[in-house]
Amino acid sequence: MRVLVAGATGVVGRRIVPLLLRRGDRVTGLTRSAARAAVLRSAGVDPIVVDVVDAKALTDAVRAVMPDVVLHQLTDLSAQDRAANARLRTIGTRNLVDAARAAGTRRIVAQSIAFGYHDGPDPATEDVPLRAGLAGVPELESAVAELPEWVVLRYGLFYGPGTWYFPDGAMAERARAGELVADESVASFVHIDDAAAAAVAAFDWPSGPVNICDDEPAAARTWVPVFCDAVQASPPPRTATRSPGSRGANNQRAHSLGWLPAVPSWREGFRAFAGAATPTSP
Repeated sequence: MRVLVAGATGVVGRRIVPLLLRRGDRVTGLTRSAARAAVLRSAGVDPIVVDVVDAKALTDAVRAVMPDVVLHQLTDLSAQDRAANARLRTIGTRNLVDAARAAGTRRIVAQSIAFGYHDGPDPATEDVPLRAGLAGVPELESAVAELPEWVVLRYGLFYGPGTWYFPDGAMAERARAGELVADESVASFVHIDDAAAAAVAAFDWPSGPVNICDDEPAAARTWVPVFCDAVQASPPPRTATRSPGSRGANNQRAHSLGWLPAVPSWREGFRAFAGAATPTSP
């Protein structure tokens, strides 16, 4: 199978690529960097250096590949620039979908988020509407759904090597600065390796959105102290507040499709990456 990975050198993309190669797929990776193209080539990937905001260049590149599947894992969060990431979600996705259509590609699998739902008392299923003002997420999902076969992976918060939630990541820095608050806001997490496995599994899934997160949505009053302990931060401040839309996500649709997280809870995930004992939850 010919697979084009947009975002092949990103935190999820670089874990997807080895999975595809082991399947025997012909993998093409898009990157904006010539240096990263060399890394892809050495890994057995056909690299194409292109900026996805350049619609014509991208269309030419995708037409040259004629992929059976496009994997959309584009993000721009290395500098924690949410505006740049929103631009990539809107303009980059629009161009990628148009390029896939021009190349005759029928199936796309795209990265979205599982923490953008309207408020509610329980973890959200995929049928719950998304909130307004989600920085390009509705535009991304709407564009992707224009192709005949599409899967939107609504990921929980990534943790593990290369993510914000790792001892050398941005959230660990915030924890050590005393900026993470243990409140009533509920979140769902997913280990980065489980996220990659879901992207490949989705090649065979029916069209629609799927929440990709572990089995234990948790309030910040529960997970933040565990995370702080794991990254050697002091105990966090506590409040009784709750952020809008922070309800976690229900992963039963993914389970029904055959995807089970190898790391079923952030508890064991945090303990593994930090080598620290998990304290008793409040």
